[in-house]
Amino acid sequence: MPFEDELGEALRRTGDGFTAEGRDLVGAGEQRGRRMVARRRAAMAGGSALALALIGTAGAYANGLLGTGGGGGGVNLAASPEPPALRPPMQGAHRVGTGAVSAEQLTGVLKQLLPQGDLSDVEARGTGDERGPMVGGIIDDGEGKGRIGFSLGRIDPKGEMADDMVKCPSKTTTKYDSCTSEKLADGSRLLLFKGYEYPDRRVDTKCWRATVVTPQGFLVDAQEWNAQTQKDSPVSRPTPPLTIAQLKALVTSPLWHPALNDLPAAGQAERGPAPRQGLRAGAILEELLRTDGIPVVSRDEDGADLGYLVLDEGKGKSLVSLQIQPDNPKHPGTWADLFASAETLPDGTKFLTRKQAGEKGGAGVVWWSAEALRPNGTRLIVSAFNAETQSSKATRKEPVLPLQRLKELATSPKWASEYGQ
Repeated sequence: MPFEDELGEALRRTGDGFTAEGRDLVGAGEQRGRRMVARRRAAMAGGSALALALIGTAGAYANGLLGTGGGGGGVNLAASPEPPALRPPMQGAHRVGTGAVSAEQLTGVLKQLLPQGDLSDVEARGTGDERGPMVGGIIDDGEGKGRIGFSLGRIDPKGEMADDMVKCPSKTTTKYDSCTSEKLADGSRLLLFKGYEYPDRRVDTKCWRATVVTPQGFLVDAQEWNAQTQKDSPVSRPTPPLTIAQLKALVTSPLWHPALNDLPAAGQAERGPAPRQGLRAGAILEELLRTDGIPVVSRDEDGADLGYLVLDEGKGKSLVSLQIQPDNPKHPGTWADLFASAETLPDGTKFLTRKQAGEKGGAGVVWWSAEALRPNGTRLIVSAFNAETQSSKATRKEPVLPLQRLKELATSPKWASEYGQ
């Protein structure tokens, strides 16, 4: 896929995590929300979406996180130039290497590491490229061609971005077959993921991923597909060319270290606001719904501030979620503009309700929500869907909870005792 197309697709996918009014930003605060969205998009879509989702957090675009999207023929050792208008402002100097490791050398490393198959249609960048080093191509082992891509970078190994890179996504938001996150003997953290290119499974293109973050801040991210391109190619084999164990061996190989050592260290990432204290969102939601008496089929969460319950009173499964988004102490009033037209309650809480179509591809899915902005700036979003997940088909005509009940949950007296005014 040409870089300009890859860029547009990445921006589109990143935008899936946000609506025009910002009401589907997942996480507690804008920067943390973008990182969480980045991690989920990384799991679902590959390195390009990951890189561009991180533009607003730590300049990761120039740190070499943009992976190969795959596509086109021939050997392309220098991808299309980055559109100047889209170059993000950087915090400090670009972390670009000296160029000691070339695109051709990275191609040689990948060919040396591959346990089987021939590599063709290579795309690569060396350490002197301001977009960061990467290499990828098509593997042909005689059982069907598949694409593979590697991106290399440096990040703060103790930062929130590093944490998010090696966390398994919620199964409520991301369909996948397996995911593990482990700490290796040398202190590195490793994510191994078997999932799909499209969250709604409209095409059965599989995307497998291995990501490692080392104690010194090396980041090696690999992804592979059971098709010749990331998108728009028919499935050419049942699974990607390499087993997940082989993918692990490749990302943890020391043969990448010369390139990684040529990149300046990322330095310490800016620390976000202190974590919210108190009960996790999932526990709060379950407590608030206890009096409804509706059976809980399953529970899930994505961090402390986003919890999910699937309810079923016998008429079909229905997803209900609670997001808690505290105000950003460095930038008070984070959410104020979203409630400009909201109704205000006597205690100063502002609230909105909405009914709209689902946005994640599930057939017939509707999304009802109630949002509240507490006087102290905390934003609460209670959502309900007429399906088990946002990307699965509808299981019932309407969500299990009526809009009035969602409003009651979002404006519950519980929030005054939990957070004060």
